[in-house]
Amino acid sequence: MAQGQTAPGIQAGRLSSDEIAGNFDDLHPAYAPHEAAVAADRCYFCYDAPCVTACPSDIDIPLFIRQIATGTPEAAARTIFDQNILGGMCARVCPTETLCEEVCVRETAEGKPVEIGRLQRFATDTLMTSGVHPFERAAATGKTVAVVGAGPAGLSCAHRLAMLGNDVVIYEARAKSGGLNEFGIAAYKSTNSFAEREVDWLLKIGGIRIETGKALGDALTLDGLKADHDAVFLSIGLTGVNALRVDGEDKEGVRDAVDFIADLRQADDLGTLPVGRNVVVIGGGMTAIDAAVQSKLLGSENVTVAYRRGRDAMGASRFEQDLASSKGVKLMFNVQPIAVHGNGAAAEIELEYTSGTAGELSGTGETIRLTADQVFKAIGQTLEGAPDKVALDGRKIAVSGVGRTSVDGVWAGGDCAAGGDDLTVTAVAEGRDAAMDIHASLSA
Repeated sequence: MAQGQTAPGIQAGRLSSDEIAGNFDDLHPAYAPHEAAVAADRCYFCYDAPCVTACPSDIDIPLFIRQIATGTPEAAARTIFDQNILGGMCARVCPTETLCEEVCVRETAEGKPVEIGRLQRFATDTLMTSGVHPFERAAATGKTVAVVGAGPAGLSCAHRLAMLGNDVVIYEARAKSGGLNEFGIAAYKSTNSFAEREVDWLLKIGGIRIETGKALGDALTLDGLKADHDAVFLSIGLTGVNALRVDGEDKEGVRDAVDFIADLRQADDLGTLPVGRNVVVIGGGMTAIDAAVQSKLLGSENVTVAYRRGRDAMGASRFEQDLASSKGVKLMFNVQPIAVHGNGAAAEIELEYTSGTAGELSGTGETIRLTADQVFKAIGQTLEGAPDKVALDGRKIAVSGVGRTSVDGVWAGGDCAAGGDDLTVTAVAEGRDAAMDIHASLSA
């Protein structure tokens, strides 16, 4: 049994199945065709549109919205997929409120942007539901590429390589593909097994084989991959979780937020998931918010997110913060954990108030205790399993250009590579661009 599931106060079935089903319904319901047409008509179809500049994957947003407005959502989907083959998932999970929609002319003029994310979902869902895959493979190049990791970057890289005529083998450590899209996204953002269905749809391009249960290690080495393939793309993500480094961290009821979210995403019945009556989440990013909100949706009575800095420094967007508050989650700022108290199992967490001067954070000495039978750690993840030969930049793989590592013939992208901003859409763009560079290199 997973750590934290047997502690006092942690139990399953806090809500009825109907209540849970309602709580985990789609966060942003899909547009009906007439709603999409009305929403598309709000777009000014700007020349040099700021929304395109703000999109990490460079989608021609005015074009695809015009295509929706003219009644051709399938063409709009093709425009999206040309740049972002995981445009369906990105439409669901992208923080559009801080990217394309934030700079929308309608937003700056009226405070209400064109709902680009929902329009993107309408287009991509229309095409994917039809079962059509809009791309065909080029003539075979005779080249093979190994992709390590079947997350957003790896899948994007593999698809573009296959489309260009290369054969690809994806080696995935887990039993299922999708990476964070499958295991790390809040269940109310990606409903009805969408991540799994998206992978199946992507593989219709052909030329891609996925081998699960294969992680870099003794049996799968970088040297071996280089010997068996013409190029290698590393998209291994971040699998380690930073420790709190406080007394009592090892008590029952303290666990990693990413594991909780993964358990939730893979559960056949959410009502069977144990959750605390009083939950405290340590962290300020999307993982912290997702863990907190989903705890509340499962029936936790009191849920608190405790973040060591102020609101403006929080990694989660203001939209996500407000979403958490609307679900009854309490947000505490300028507090850091110093101890977890309890007789074998968590009962309280002790927090110290912090202050920041010139960017330096320090404790004030003033403390507060919160009742907590479950504590989730969401203070960042670390890179594990990178090959020794690959140079690092800080705690991630060093890359130059479009993902070239220090090892000839090896590229990297996604969360494991330095320089990105840990967004799904950024990982997709990095995988796509690396694929183009790999193909050019193999074709030279």
